[in-house]
Amino acid sequence: MGVPLRQQLTVGSYLLKQKLKGVERYPLVLMLEPLFRCNLACSGCGKIDYPDEILDKRLSLQECLQAVDECGAPIVSIPGGEPLIHKEMPEIVRGIIGRKKFVYLCTNALLLKKRIDDYQPSPYLTFSIHLDGNRERHDASVCQDGVFDRAVEAIKLALEKGFRVNVNCTLFQGETPEEVADFLDYAMQLGVEGVTISPGFSYEKAPQQDIFIKGRDIKELFRGIFKIGKQRKWRLNHSSMYLDFLAGNQSYDCTPWGNPTRNVFGWQKPCYLLADEGNAGSFREMMDTTPWEKYGSSKNPKCASCMAHCGYEASAVKDMLQNPLKALLVSIKGPKTTGPMVPENVFNDSVASSPALAEIPVRVEATD
Repeated sequence: MGVPLRQQLTVGSYLLKQKLKGVERYPLVLMLEPLFRCNLACSGCGKIDYPDEILDKRLSLQECLQAVDECGAPIVSIPGGEPLIHKEMPEIVRGIIGRKKFVYLCTNALLLKKRIDDYQPSPYLTFSIHLDGNRERHDASVCQDGVFDRAVEAIKLALEKGFRVNVNCTLFQGETPEEVADFLDYAMQLGVEGVTISPGFSYEKAPQQDIFIKGRDIKELFRGIFKIGKQRKWRLNHSSMYLDFLAGNQSYDCTPWGNPTRNVFGWQKPCYLLADEGNAGSFREMMDTTPWEKYGSSKNPKCASCMAHCGYEASAVKDMLQNPLKALLVSIKGPKTTGPMVPENVFNDSVASSPALAEIPVRVEATD
């Protein structure tokens, strides 16, 4: 685990507070998406298909900070689009840091060398740099040669200047455990704080639909990766229970409210990955009016193959809080890489329409 102790204690204190207050649904990471415009056209992207009038929209500094205050999550992830295109991004980041929130500024790093002096190193700021594998794999994923080398150059520069740096890796079809393991070894050699790793979500708007891994193939891939990883010292920025979930050893329902999204359309229902389910004008409205019972891998065909961390990391954290001994054993031993997997928790029409899935009233609060 590469996350600094200060951040672990802050997040742990926040989780304990929610548990003691009896709050069932609470945000863990705010996905603050201030623009969709990007300087790349990646094959698995769900944003680039929007018309220019949408791609030209921006959330203002005031709107971004209002979203942070409304939500109250201890961590703010700023994806896109490419956030470094946003002219007010340095002010947005400074405003979030001033609120003692941990910021993960997600970037393809093409502009980082030019813009890096607009930012100051802080324990609250992490550049989360997008790399989908080694040079050939990454450049193919982003549909442009030379991007990997420029990203690595930016990583080295940011580390030299004292910034926290994380790598954000999305896996697609054609990956092998050996190839991914080699990439993780390389990321550790670069000296990054850690790697966030997740299977790609099959966006309906993505230019290529045959690149996404689905079903049991995801779990087999991660079992192969983790089997190799037992002999390595990779710093993966995930809970041990989420990694065990990726390996097919845990069955979780999605908790999309754990990573609520604010973008140019408003507060997106129900999550960062589903863009056509409606929007709300405030965080409270989104929490109160989203039909949460309709979403999840067993309830909605759009969610059937999703194992993304923005949907399931919060589920894993909830399990960890409820079953600390189990979580401790998984943390010590690592994910199981052999033996039976838990049953597939996937969409089924007869199950999804069952009255037993009616929503159970729970206590819901916005955080302070």
